[in-house]
Amino acid sequence: MKIGIVGLPNVGKSTMFNAITKAGAECANYPFCTIEPNVGVVAVPDERLDELTKMYHPEKTTHAVIEFVDIAGLVKGASRGEGLGNKFLSHIREVDSIAQVVRCFEDPNIVHVDGSINPVRDIETINFELALADLETVEKRLERAKKNLKADKKYQEEIDVLEKIKKALEEGKAARTVELTDEEKELIRDAFLLTMKPILYIANIAEKELGKEDNEMVKQVREYAKQENAEVIPLCVKIEEELSALSGEDKQEMLEALGLEESGLDRVVKASYRLLGLISFLTAGEPEVRAWTIKKGTKAPQAAGKIHSDIERGFIKAEVISYEDLIKEKSMVVAKEKGLVRAEGKDYVMQDGDVVLFRFNV
Repeated sequence: MKIGIVGLPNVGKSTMFNAITKAGAECANYPFCTIEPNVGVVAVPDERLDELTKMYHPEKTTHAVIEFVDIAGLVKGASRGEGLGNKFLSHIREVDSIAQVVRCFEDPNIVHVDGSINPVRDIETINFELALADLETVEKRLERAKKNLKADKKYQEEIDVLEKIKKALEEGKAARTVELTDEEKELIRDAFLLTMKPILYIANIAEKELGKEDNEMVKQVREYAKQENAEVIPLCVKIEEELSALSGEDKQEMLEALGLEESGLDRVVKASYRLLGLISFLTAGEPEVRAWTIKKGTKAPQAAGKIHSDIERGFIKAEVISYEDLIKEKSMVVAKEKGLVRAEGKDYVMQDGDVVLFRFNV
């Protein structure tokens, strides 16, 4: 799963990418520093794996991962090809969701592409350009569907959905704000609309604002995000970059000194996982303790297929215990004696934190 980090030039995108991935993406104080997107794979923080590792002492522990893509900064007119507009839009089409970095701090030493700091204007600049690009896509699709309607009446359903989305886009709203059924979403899924992608707003605040995250600029971002039921995470990108260079006790000491329970980037990664509708099931044993990524609603055989296609094909049952029950009993043997390990069949819908052993025919 890919998350695209977007925003206007010089809002802290590449600095945040460096902090998240430690990948050393180039970062500089001028527009279009990032031309080709940098890509980094990030482990999803999961304290459950730490506890299971203590219990099983495995040879290795493997976290679930998400891919972050640092995409070039956007300017007004991107939908018409201004700046790196066409490249920017094509890169966004390739990601599954968007993390939009918004500048919420004043600093005369860091130039702003529009000459002043206004987070809502910045968000609207990007969302407006994405909406314009989507409007062009929808209009072309509508034209084609109306032609096809003469030969096949089934296209009327697609036309109705596209008309609803077109109306929202013309009003400057994102396609994701339009209430659609699952069936309606499926009809236009292959249109790959930019504003249909789920979004997370990251409010980049000054170091002095830590602990006072609800400053006036962040409040404005929260108010805007409410329209889309989107999450807002305030953090100081510069501090996060410093934290990412530390580990273990040093990182914990810095977090405590800053009055933080966890890094902002850990919150971003976890929120991104939720944003994509993902959950983890766990496998645990002496060879490996591991988190496996699946979509919410995935059934047991398909989850087994994440491990190996042979397990899905030969699926017999899943022996399942909740992580909480296993940790409470401190032993799979004790948990089985107490009847806490369940045998689940092909229709079982996996839950986040299920610890599973799949039984299958070879």
